[in-house]
Amino acid sequence: MVTDRHAHPMTYTDADAARHYEQALDSLLHFREDVVTEAAAVLQASPRSVMGNVFRTYLGLLGTEEKDAAEAATAFEAHCRHVPSAGLTVRERMHIEAASCWLGGDMHRAGSILAELVVAHPRDALALAVGHQIDFFTGNAALLRDRIGGALSAWDTDDPHYGLLQGMYAFGLEEAGHHSLAESVGLEAVERNARDVWGIHAVVHAYEMQGRHEDGIRYLDARTDDWSTGNYLNVHNWWHYALYQLATDRTDKVLAVYDASVHHAGSAGAAMELLDAASLLWRLYLADKDTGLRWPALADAWAQRDDGAYYAFNDVHAVMAYVGADRISDAERLIADREMWLREVGTGRPELSNVAMTEQIGLPVCRALVAYGRRRYADAVDLLLPVRHRLHGFGGSHAQRDAVQRTLVESALRGGRHDLARTLLSERLNLRPECPYGRDARARLQSA
Repeated sequence: MVTDRHAHPMTYTDADAARHYEQALDSLLHFREDVVTEAAAVLQASPRSVMGNVFRTYLGLLGTEEKDAAEAATAFEAHCRHVPSAGLTVRERMHIEAASCWLGGDMHRAGSILAELVVAHPRDALALAVGHQIDFFTGNAALLRDRIGGALSAWDTDDPHYGLLQGMYAFGLEEAGHHSLAESVGLEAVERNARDVWGIHAVVHAYEMQGRHEDGIRYLDARTDDWSTGNYLNVHNWWHYALYQLATDRTDKVLAVYDASVHHAGSAGAAMELLDAASLLWRLYLADKDTGLRWPALADAWAQRDDGAYYAFNDVHAVMAYVGADRISDAERLIADREMWLREVGTGRPELSNVAMTEQIGLPVCRALVAYGRRRYADAVDLLLPVRHRLHGFGGSHAQRDAVQRTLVESALRGGRHDLARTLLSERLNLRPECPYGRDARARLQSA
């Protein structure tokens, strides 16, 4: 039987398909855009390949796009009907179960299955990479760290993918609060592989969480050719670059990056890109900065997607766009749709990860954003305060969720909740004493 290069058997897969599988895996770990064509080549060579079909399914899920997931489900269900599970390896059956759970809406169960899988097969890079992204989508910082950390010792340090795993580990370390270690591991990962855009991203996060914005700008500037084009993460890393510019009060550069690389007429309209755009403009909105006609264009892009209730983290950013564009009615329509979905679907499907994400985090945050847009700051505080320590429950990173945390700070300041504002700013400044936003907000509080 054909195996991958780590000796994992690949059922119904010939040598040519296995070669394309390895190329697809390498592209996935590098976030290269040719991952789609390489994954398709696996199935062209071996249409019944179990791992080829699993890989294609994961690709349909990783973008958090409801329509892509639906297409992936149709193809995967057809594969499972025609390929009996009896002859498959335990590892392959676990991949099928994980993919099926995620297609069914249970991200948490899918992540748990993949975590169990890599205990027995710690060099299954696909299981590690997909599990790592699930941990990101579900906001599980401990697993972001430990899923990769638990497998690293099983890898040879001269393996070409070892450094890429280090890049993942660095991001997990950062999200779990180990900022200095995250920086050093991330720097080592990028030293091994200059085009490890996820490793670069991890270092950038570490600088962000330490308030080292100028260091972040210098780091990204020195490696622009390695991260800025030709990969699925380039928009997100440009978003980080813009955050650094915002922190150093260069609004003109923030808007220049936004127009050139975050959102423009040629943007694909993918949810992950639009949420970066909304998050960036929302920070400018909180700072009362003029953004011209960017909000209406972004709100139109979200409206054209016509998303259903699929991932609450995306919903929150759509509402940011609608509120920023002063399209409160569109925001309220989205909220009403999600409330109806919870009544009609959520009560009978508690295993759907998005049920708890929407009910416990997504809807309170969406309502708070609308309240902020209506200048009902007291209402925004009352909605955000109970969930501020649970925001990780609907996914994203600390840096991404900080847009919501800042909304709470601004609501407390503008709503006259000065004791609360002092407490929130004390928390921020004791973690990041050099953070310009925290210092500016404290100055405004002292003036008030």
